[in-house]
Amino acid sequence: MARTVLFISDGTAITAETFGHSLLTQFQATEFRQIRLPFVDTREKARDAVELINRASEADGVPALVFNTIVNKDVGALLNDSQGHVFDLFGTFLPPLEDILGAVSSSSVGQAHGIRNTHDYEDRMEATNYALTHDDGISSRMDEADVILIGVSRSGKTPTCLYMALHFGIKAANYPLTEEDLEKPRLPEFLRKHKDKLFGLTIEAERLAEIRETRRPNSRYASIKQCRYEVNAAEALLRSEGVPSLSSTNASVEELGSRILLELGLQRDLF
Repeated sequence: MARTVLFISDGTAITAETFGHSLLTQFQATEFRQIRLPFVDTREKARDAVELINRASEADGVPALVFNTIVNKDVGALLNDSQGHVFDLFGTFLPPLEDILGAVSSSSVGQAHGIRNTHDYEDRMEATNYALTHDDGISSRMDEADVILIGVSRSGKTPTCLYMALHFGIKAANYPLTEEDLEKPRLPEFLRKHKDKLFGLTIEAERLAEIRETRRPNSRYASIKQCRYEVNAAEALLRSEGVPSLSSTNASVEELGSRILLELGLQRDLF
């Protein structure tokens, strides 16, 4: 049975979606249709949201699930008149926090994902630009890199670098191990001089072949034979060089990024 889920906020709705999605992943047997409604910051918009919740509930034959992070109590309260099951995240956690801290919350919209610290924001943008200009071996000058991801083509290096840049302000470069690299007993010298920054990404050959097939169908590049050769050679090279690695086969970029930062001792505050 499919259930409709709505993530509603008077800001970006990223917090509601992130929290709600984390809970929903615990119910893998249920199919969820997910809808994000950001910037519901007036009573009129809240009433429109209620109509959408009711239509979804009637279509499904069961109440829709609603994850709500609307700060304005008057606006958020309107959602309680809907046919959905409403989970008010701020309403649940702010009152006890106010009691514990002995302070009243600011009730300000967009604090979690706004530009609270201009310096930190600029660091993230600079790191993102760095990741783009040092992607896929574009530049071999990596002195400023905090981390350098290496692995075969399509093993997840680029999205992981961008995640670390956007969320943590980490300057992440990446380099694809080519057939020429894999035929040699050692990594390229420009990588070896940054040994303490290196981290490898591996992937199962079957999954790699699937990914490459969508990019270059029926090619040698996507063949299972070629993928097995590259993966095995890359893993052997990483082991011989003592480079730590993780498999991206079943891991999200969030998990990969967090584990890489932890293993390299590059813990940063989440912006």
